[in-house]
Amino acid sequence: MTTSTRIIFMGTPEFAAPSLQALIEHGEQVVAVACQPDKPKGRGRKLSPPPVKELAQAEGIPVLQPTRVRTPEFLEEIRGYQPDLIVVTAYGRILPGPLLNLPPLGTINVHGSLLPKYRGAAPIQWAVLNGDPETGITIMQVDEGMDTGDILLTDRLTISPDDTSGSLAVKMAKLGGRLLIEALERLKAGNLPRQKQDDQLATLAPPLSKELSEIDWQRPALEISCQIRGLDPWPMAHTTLEGKWLRLFTPQVIPGPVHVPSGTLCRADKNGLTVATGEDYLRLGEVQLEGGKRMSADAFLRGRPLAAGLRFPT
Repeated sequence: MTTSTRIIFMGTPEFAAPSLQALIEHGEQVVAVACQPDKPKGRGRKLSPPPVKELAQAEGIPVLQPTRVRTPEFLEEIRGYQPDLIVVTAYGRILPGPLLNLPPLGTINVHGSLLPKYRGAAPIQWAVLNGDPETGITIMQVDEGMDTGDILLTDRLTISPDDTSGSLAVKMAKLGGRLLIEALERLKAGNLPRQKQDDQLATLAPPLSKELSEIDWQRPALEISCQIRGLDPWPMAHTTLEGKWLRLFTPQVIPGPVHVPSGTLCRADKNGLTVATGEDYLRLGEVQLEGGKRMSADAFLRGRPLAAGLRFPT
């Protein structure tokens, strides 16, 4: 294989951009980029391009945005670019076999977990939701299953106690870009052995839904903290205040015996809202009342004082 690798990159969200940037900075020949179609955003519902498209256009790389990938027409369009390799990072769809096997080197993927753990659309979020101490990136050879292909390379990353899904995704995306380049260099050198996944160890990471958002204050503070951080920035965990959703952020577990009912607001001051849970207390540093802006608890209390003893629904 020659040093210059003809690559088609397939990715859509912010998480995928560092992988594309790494390929560009490494001098790889990215001949085209495929991403999801533009989507309406904001109050005006104006069509907005995905982050990967914006980066590709800034670099003068042709952009493909098929509405369907399982068509002979799209396969022929990809074939026309004569890729040596397809690289996928959070593209958003399961790709068909004929497309995956088209390049001589096949298709590799940058996945946001240590496979076979967390196969699926939301591996970073579920790692935080489940309170995992670490996660990582897997470079895998893509097959027609959902993240079931052979493992090529992995690297681990510690999850900090204050990490949200959003902050962790930024770290993971950077790690993904670095690991992708290492995998590519080893692939060129013929030094990237495959390792089969152990399907018996597999767990799933399905897409998040708003049904996960409501806080049950009878759960331990640590579990609620993971829920709040795992659902930040979307769909955001909430409790209810006077009939409105109150979204909660930046949680901190405060150990101590609880002598009041779960959901009781024990303290409301410049340091945050401290709420009793099924085990220990939880201090919330930021809140967002339905229809309002996200702000510090201190700023919120200046406009809407809350008295200790108030009880959030459980």
